[in-house]
Amino acid sequence: MALINIPAIFLAVVGFVVLRYLFSTKGNPINWPIVGMLPCTILNLHRAHEKITEVLEDNGLTYLYKGPWFSNVKFLGTIDPANINYIWSSNFSNFPKGSDFSRIFSFIGDGIFSSDSDSWKNQRKLAQAFLKHRRFNQFSLETCRNMVEKALVPVLELVADQGSVVDLQDLFQRFTFDITCELVTGFNPKCLSPEFPEVEFSKALENGEEGVFYRYFFPEPFWKFQRWLGFGPEWRMQKAQKVLNDVSAEYILRKREQLKEQSDSGEGVDLLTSYMSTEAEINGAKAGDKFLRDTFVNFLFAGRGTTSSALTWFFWSVSKNPQVLYKIREEIKEKMPENRFCISDTKELNSLVYLHGALCETLRLYPPVPFNHKSPKQEDVLPSGHRVKPNTKIAFSMYSMGRMASIWGEDRLEFTPERWINEAGTIKHEAAHKFPAFGAGPRICTGKEIAFTQMKTVAAFILHNYNIELQETKTLPIASNSILLHMKNGLKVKVSRRWI
Repeated sequence: MALINIPAIFLAVVGFVVLRYLFSTKGNPINWPIVGMLPCTILNLHRAHEKITEVLEDNGLTYLYKGPWFSNVKFLGTIDPANINYIWSSNFSNFPKGSDFSRIFSFIGDGIFSSDSDSWKNQRKLAQAFLKHRRFNQFSLETCRNMVEKALVPVLELVADQGSVVDLQDLFQRFTFDITCELVTGFNPKCLSPEFPEVEFSKALENGEEGVFYRYFFPEPFWKFQRWLGFGPEWRMQKAQKVLNDVSAEYILRKREQLKEQSDSGEGVDLLTSYMSTEAEINGAKAGDKFLRDTFVNFLFAGRGTTSSALTWFFWSVSKNPQVLYKIREEIKEKMPENRFCISDTKELNSLVYLHGALCETLRLYPPVPFNHKSPKQEDVLPSGHRVKPNTKIAFSMYSMGRMASIWGEDRLEFTPERWINEAGTIKHEAAHKFPAFGAGPRICTGKEIAFTQMKTVAAFILHNYNIELQETKTLPIASNSILLHMKNGLKVKVSRRWI
C-alpha cells in the first residue's frame, strides 16, 4: 500500500481553501496582501451594486474598503442616514467633494457638479437664478410639450404601426438629450427621430460615465497604463473628452454668432444665452469658453442621463406591477378626462399624486446616480463613531440605501407607490438624508422640479395612450458599470395604441 503523502494533501487542502475564498462572491471582501480587496472587486464587477449592498447590510450600514497597497483606492462606504445628514447638511462645510472627486470626474471639467468652495457657490447662485427665471420655466414647459408632440409621438406611432421592437432606454436617452440640449443651448440636435441617427456626443458621455465608474475602484497608475496602451474604459474616456470639447465648442460658437444678430438679450430663455448675455462672472472673472464648455457638459451630463435612467426603470417597474399601472391610468383619467394626450401644464401634472409616488418609488430603488463621495477637510468623527481623516474618501451608495430594511422596512424590495402618499392623499415628503436621489443639504439638485415635470409629462402621455409590452420578462435587467444607473442591455419593448 502506498504511503499517504500528508504534506501534499495538506497543501491541496490549503490551496482549495484559498481558491474558494478568492473566487467566492459571498461575504465581506478579503483584504489580501499587496492587492487589497481588488480581487473581490474584479470578481463582482458584473454585480457591483448588489455586492456593495450585501456588504453594507452585513456591516451595520458602514464599511471600510481597502484597495491595493500604495494606491489612493481606500474609502469608507456608508449609507447610515445619520452620517449622510451630518456630512451633507449639518456639517456641510467640512465635507467638500475634494480633489479626488475632480480628478475622477475630470472629463466633465470644473462645472457645478464637480466644483467646490467659492467656485461652486458662485455657479450655484447663477444656476438657481437662471433655472427659476419665469421665462426659463415657461421655455422649459413649452420645450417639453413640443418634444412630446413633434418628436416622441411620430416615433411611437411608427413603432406601433410596424409592430417592431424598440429599445425604450435608447428612446428616452435621445429624448432627454434633445430636450436638455435645447434648454441649455437653444438648439435641438433632433436625435429623437424615426431614423434614430447616431449621436457621437451622447456616446461620448456614456464612455465617460463608464470610465468614472472604473476610476473609483482601480488605482491611478492603472488609468495611466490603459491610456498609454490605448485600450479599455480609460482610453475610451480620453477619446470621449475630445468629442465633448469639440461639440461644446461648436455650440458655444453658434450661440455667440446668434446673439450678435439678436437685439433681445434672451435672459431667462436657454442657459447659454443667459450666461453669455448677462456677462456672468465666476470668481470675479467673466465666463469664458472654458467655463461655458464645463457648464454645457455638466448640464448635459446631469439632464440627459439621470432623467432617461429614471424613466427607463419606471416603465420596467410599472410593467412588472400591473396593479400600479391600473392605478396610474385611473388617476390620469380622473384628473384629465378630456385631455386625451395628457400634455398638461404644471398644475395638472402636480395633481397626479399616485404617478408622482410611483416615480419616487422608482428613484428609491433605482437612483439614476447610484453612488457619490466626499472627503473631510479636517479630521472628524461621524455619528456612527467612525473617525475620518482629510485623506479619507467617504462613499455613499444611494442604490443600497433603498434596499435596507432598517431604513425602509421589511417591504423595501416591493414597488409600492403608496408609501409616498399620506392619509390626506397628498405626497409624503421623506427627509433627503433618507431619500437622497436628488442629493441633500446645500447641494441638493437645482433641477429637481424640471426633472419631475419632464418625467411626469412623458410617463402620463405614454401610459395613457400606449401599451408597453416587455420583450424579456424572465430575467432582471442588469445595471451597466457606469456612474449612472443604465440598463446594460437596454429595455426592449413592443408598443401598441390603446385607442383606435
